[in-house]
Amino acid sequence: MNTTTGARTIMEAIDDELAYALRTRLGQVEDRLRETLRDPDNPFLSRAATHLIDAGGKRFRPMMVLLGAQFGESRTESVLDAAVVAELVHVATLYHDDVMDEAQVRHGAVTANTRWNNTVAVLLGDYLLARAADLGANLGDAALRLQVRTLGRLVRGQMAETVGPQPGVDRIGHCLRVMSDKSASLISMSIRLGGMVSGADRDVVSALDMYGEVLGMAFQISDDILDIEATERDLGKAPGTDLREGIVTLPVLYAIEHDPDIADLVAEPITDDARRAEVLDILRASPGLERARQEADRHVQRAKDMLHDLPKIPARAALFALCDFVTSRTT
Repeated sequence: MNTTTGARTIMEAIDDELAYALRTRLGQVEDRLRETLRDPDNPFLSRAATHLIDAGGKRFRPMMVLLGAQFGESRTESVLDAAVVAELVHVATLYHDDVMDEAQVRHGAVTANTRWNNTVAVLLGDYLLARAADLGANLGDAALRLQVRTLGRLVRGQMAETVGPQPGVDRIGHCLRVMSDKSASLISMSIRLGGMVSGADRDVVSALDMYGEVLGMAFQISDDILDIEATERDLGKAPGTDLREGIVTLPVLYAIEHDPDIADLVAEPITDDARRAEVLDILRASPGLERARQEADRHVQRAKDMLHDLPKIPARAALFALCDFVTSRTT
């Protein structure tokens, strides 16, 4: 199993029994991911579909499924399938994102669009979504509807980001809505799905859903901060991806509020590496980054407040630890 920074942080904050169970389950998720994508009749598809899986990753969404499942009584194979569904949908979006971003590196590995071509990368993303839907159908109608609604939100968020805010629309409000649909929705789906398939009480499932949504916002804000201030070694890809694509994120919008001249610097995609490095330096020195951190902290505090309504079990302590990890992460 690829043990990640996030997983280690959680394991250190919870009791040994739950930590052992999560490590075991995450290992099973890794195996099941590869088995789900194995096609004995098409070796190339099997190899290419696991390209980003093999590159590693935080497995943040499967972890959310497994933690959500701790609040129910059932520990069936459906929980593992739900964790695999969450990761397949996430990785599918990465294949598609890399095409749109023209990214060359992801998790320290060459992207599928670079190794093969854009068409192959798009088809791989579609294939992962198809496999996720197949697994999701086995989880019941409610789980499948949740998955479908989340896919709709993901597309809506990506479309809103691509088109940009309409004239007269508040740019910060638009940015927050994009984050909610494009990023937080999948984290919310993951932890809700875990609670659903494990038979958790309806009120608990609802609280998990809201927790995931708010934590997902904090997670995306921290991602946007990292895209500005982290190094390529930390990220596993070049920083400034959003600047290269002409995407104005929340910390950049806050930087513009402090210094309106920055708006001209980010008005168009910054494809030149040297110029992008200069703009990154300007953003790193701006109070906008600190304001974005404060916004992430506010979302984390809201997530913590929601946890008080959940049963006091070891998984709740893990979710508290996850809140702290989101705002302290460096990768």
